Amino acid sequence: MKNNQRREFLKSTGLVGLGLFGAGSTLANEFENRPLQAKKGVNRIQSFNMSGFAAPKIDTVRVGIVGLGMRGPGAVDRLSKIENVEIKALCDLLPERVEKAKAQLKDTPHKPDVYSGNAYSWKEMMDRDDLDLIYIATPWEWHTPMAVYAMEAGKHAACEVPIARTLEECWQLVETSERTKKHCMQLENCCYDFFELMTLKMAREGYFGEVLHVEGAYIHDLLALNFKKDGGYQDMWRLKENYRDGNLYATHGLGPICQILNINRGDQMDFLTSTSTNDFSMHAEAMKLAEKDNFFASYAQKNFRGNMNTSMVKTKNGKTIMIQHDVSSPRPYSRLHVVSGTEGYAQKYPEAKVSKGHGWLKDEEFKDLETKYTPEIIQKVGELAKKVGGHGGMDFMMDWRLIDCLRNGLPLDQDVYDAALWSCVSPLSEWSVANRSNSIDVPDFTGGNWKTNAPVNITLAGGGNTGVRV
Repeated sequence: MKNNQRREFLKSTGLVGLGLFGAGSTLANEFENRPLQAKKGVNRIQSFNMSGFAAPKIDTVRVGIVGLGMRGPGAVDRLSKIENVEIKALCDLLPERVEKAKAQLKDTPHKPDVYSGNAYSWKEMMDRDDLDLIYIATPWEWHTPMAVYAMEAGKHAACEVPIARTLEECWQLVETSERTKKHCMQLENCCYDFFELMTLKMAREGYFGEVLHVEGAYIHDLLALNFKKDGGYQDMWRLKENYRDGNLYATHGLGPICQILNINRGDQMDFLTSTSTNDFSMHAEAMKLAEKDNFFASYAQKNFRGNMNTSMVKTKNGKTIMIQHDVSSPRPYSRLHVVSGTEGYAQKYPEAKVSKGHGWLKDEEFKDLETKYTPEIIQKVGELAKKVGGHGGMDFMMDWRLIDCLRNGLPLDQDVYDAALWSCVSPLSEWSVANRSNSIDVPDFTGGNWKTNAPVNITLAGGGNTGVRV
């Protein structure tokens, strides 16, 4: 699609000019129709099945990165260490962030052009003809508009989590990816953590027997950071997200356990119920801060989400999924990872443990399991990933795997249906919380093809040849 045709398309969808979908107004307008939208996938015929899709090989992946605040600089560093990657463009609203990120690349082969200064500089960057991949690390409300624009511009899109905030956005991503035949990957790094990858291989090889129940969570005390006036999130954007009440950040806990259950690839979510506690800390914090600083006066007038949200999903094959979210209670960090089967059990947080009965395996038995069930990707780049860093190495393994798949023309481990499904838990949970925890149907973004789509391939077959500079 030529640039002028693309602009006309985006104008017709409302993306040009606004650059996003109206944020609050869209959320409000969608809310009452959410049960209807959840049924949209019933009897839907895909225009093209992106599950298992392999795009043409790209020997050197040319990357543009947008969003250089919290997550973007880490991505710049990690991608710069992967061979056959060329970082050609950097973009952020704030010029100083772009210059700082460019300075990171001073002693590397990368000489990126920079884009900044207004809220739509990213469009100019994405309109270039010499980019293969757009890497998005901006505030949440920009994720879908940017990913859609990138695909319309003929680029693959890789986006931080959650990739969408509404069901409407989820469907836009799915329909755009199918029509353009461009990858749209949600950058769910927790799928590449070491224990999560090991339990995935264990599940594949039958260690747990029939997996019947899984659990995941994101429990992280961000109260102080979300209220941090200087040096926190730009324009307090993440605090403002907490005006919504539900599981706003489901994908960290959800991604790995969905892969274990072969969700979208052999099983599918059926319906969801969700409940939240009241808010016992966020409004109180806003009130306390407002007494000393008038900057917080407007926040003291807002209602915030409940501290703990618990959501339950029943799958088509009769399995259950529990996901929890709490970012405002003084609890130890946890991304609870539970795999419960007819023959075994595994759990991570506070420790990684495995059981074959009432008791945990001994340390030496656990080490034997690690030796037997460590996937190829960890054997290949696990130690390098630890050196490069990024949440203990999982960020680097995610980026390396993405580039290796693009270079070798392999399907991605996470496709647009995963991105949409894992993200849609947030708006669905909001509806359920607001409706006395009534159940709501979960859309089938695959158009029924979950019954025949192949599970994620956790081997390096056909790839594994991408080098690393450390």
